[in-house]
Amino acid sequence: MLELIREGLGLEPGYFGEELTGDQLLSINHYPRCPNPSLTLGLPKHADADIMTVLFQGSVNGLQVFKDGQWLGQWLGVEPLPHAFVVNIGHQLQIISNGKLRSAEHRAVTNSREARTTIVSFISPCPDTIVKPAKSVIDTGVPRFRPFKFKDFFKFYEDKKRDPEAVMEFYKIKP
Repeated sequence: MLELIREGLGLEPGYFGEELTGDQLLSINHYPRCPNPSLTLGLPKHADADIMTVLFQGSVNGLQVFKDGQWLGQWLGVEPLPHAFVVNIGHQLQIISNGKLRSAEHRAVTNSREARTTIVSFISPCPDTIVKPAKSVIDTGVPRFRPFKFKDFFKFYEDKKRDPEAVMEFYKIKP
């Protein structure tokens, strides 16, 4: 998948090598059935800190996203498809693409009828990797984001992850 994204962005072969994709975390999440889902939230609003997230959501509804990155007042559910994966763009890919791609704000909600179990793979840069916009995607000659070590980004992200705009704003280069 990253190879196709690399090609679509016009990046050189091997761009998403070991340093940018060297860490992978596998997570299994279980959301018990909840008689009144309005009283609890599986995971609050966030966007992922990584390069890309691959999610197998099973057959039970529960993943919700914002449409077009706009606060519409209503979340849109992602209907589970049999044997399909959901791929979310993470903050690091938004930065590498200099904003051409956008990290996906989403949340997980509980279900009143049945429990839900998901399997998630987070693909991230190695902690000491310097992340910055790729030179070939900077149309104006000026990057929109400043360079940083991924471990520093992740530490800041952990404090602010419920506010994805604040996370990205902190790393934007101000004109």
